[in-house]
Amino acid sequence: MTSHTQDALAAAAAILAQRRRSGAQGARLPLSLRPPDAAAALAVQALVSEQLGDKIAGWKCGLPVDGQPVVAPIYAGTVYHGGACAARVRGGQVRVEPELAFVLAQNLPARSSPYSAAEIDAAIGATYLALELIDSRYSEPDEAGFIENLADGLLNQGLYLGPQVDIEAAHAAAELAIRISIASQETSQLSGRHPAVNPRAPLYWLAEFLRARGQGLQAGQAVITGSYAGSFSLPVAQDIAIRYGDLGELAVRFSAR
Repeated sequence: MTSHTQDALAAAAAILAQRRRSGAQGARLPLSLRPPDAAAALAVQALVSEQLGDKIAGWKCGLPVDGQPVVAPIYAGTVYHGGACAARVRGGQVRVEPELAFVLAQNLPARSSPYSAAEIDAAIGATYLALELIDSRYSEPDEAGFIENLADGLLNQGLYLGPQVDIEAAHAAAELAIRISIASQETSQLSGRHPAVNPRAPLYWLAEFLRARGQGLQAGQAVITGSYAGSFSLPVAQDIAIRYGDLGELAVRFSAR
């Protein structure tokens, strides 16, 4: 990359990192700073992580779309559990995606040979019901397109971890009925299906993707692999319960970050 390109990547990262800190949304990146491809977008991601100085506590991932990587870091300062969850609020609501989080008990470091699915399975220490917290640093993320959104972490603003669930039952959970109960409203139900069918398939992809980049995964990191029911908005300051089929139930109460 030329020094101009490096300067442009750093300038793009500075804009996105500042918006993450402040919670402000804004226009798309200036034309001269927009990453031209996935490699440049991932470089911006890494620079945002560097500028924030926050530990990477997890990853969101999915199977590649049209050959493009679906991956973004989740920062320690944005991971919540225990009922209370602070998040960026838009129009009195927090946007979420119901997912499973696979938490590693062992490192999967960079190495010369690929990891087998069995090795990755053995590294999983626990599986949790989870909500990905959704937000963008762009006021119109749909207009930004995939590469610019990849640079910004694919609309991730954090992660809420609910209770631990049976590892093998979660491994087999291609479909889950998602039942949402909000204190002041009627209960609603969504027919949930994992986008990769096998909820661990994107984790297998991620482990190989990071291994090949010389990064690897670390014990303690949580990996989410796709929403069972798209994204939807939930209110702040209300008691919310979300049931994930027969796996269990997550309880949460949102406040503004």
